[in-house]
Amino acid sequence: MTTDLPAVNHHHDHPPFAGLTGLLAAATMTVGRDGDAGLAAELARLAPGDLVVDVGCGPGVAARHAARQHAVVTGVDPAPVMLRVARALTRSADVRYVEGIAESLPLPDDCATVVWSIATVHHWRDIDAGLHEVRRVLRPDARFVVLERLVRAGATGLASHGWTIEQAHEFAHACRAAGFQEVEVEGPRQAGRRTMLAVTAVTAIPPKTQSP
Repeated sequence: MTTDLPAVNHHHDHPPFAGLTGLLAAATMTVGRDGDAGLAAELARLAPGDLVVDVGCGPGVAARHAARQHAVVTGVDPAPVMLRVARALTRSADVRYVEGIAESLPLPDDCATVVWSIATVHHWRDIDAGLHEVRRVLRPDARFVVLERLVRAGATGLASHGWTIEQAHEFAHACRAAGFQEVEVEGPRQAGRRTMLAVTAVTAIPPKTQSP
């Protein structure tokens, strides 16, 4: 393990989106993100009837993509301005949006067959707490997908929002430590004009209890 890497949540202290700046950010995020959504759906093996939780859903691009694939989606985001834009752009009754953070998802246990988080884990305040929550809401043998933009080591400013390949492997290690199985690092993968890294994992299947 490399010890001098920035933490995988190296932008955990980034100020929340709000006001006019947040509205402009939300508008920007509605453009050029379809490739991200398509890659997340591919890696999650999204199927009709899946129950998807989109952690850090922003203005809802990936949530709407999942609904078009006949999934039922809950988008979670901490920024009210993002949720307002997401609701304004969403027509499907199979998508709902709720305010919340990765470390305290406002959802019941075992409510999802897929959780994905697209370009947001680098903002999570607490990786271990976030992974605990993802495991809590996922059913057994369910899928977890994280996408982050590939960035170069030492990048600063907006260019640093994402992961190096080493940080992707660091997050994969955290997933294994949290009890996820079949953890893999995928990529770099092209998603539209963006080059992405992915970490995929599944939750365990409980052992069958034998009848006496």
